[in-house]
Amino acid sequence: MYEHKNHLTQGFSDKYDVEILVWYELHNSMESAINREKAIKKWNRNWKLRIIEEFNPEWKDLYEDIL
Repeated sequence: MYEHKNHLTQGFSDKYDVEILVWYELHNSMESAINREKAIKKWNRNWKLRIIEEFNPEWKDLYEDIL
């Protein structure tokens, strides 16, 4: 998370200058997390926005909450 937040890793967060974490899920394994990420990538934007709004309606930066 630190590397993404501080743009130390190339990828989505660096390319699109993402600065805040507004949603996350915990998984028991890397395989489970990767499978979930692949599934969510297929969702349309409205579905993604809905899950953020349900989890974090104020769009608060959750980075500090997971430390």
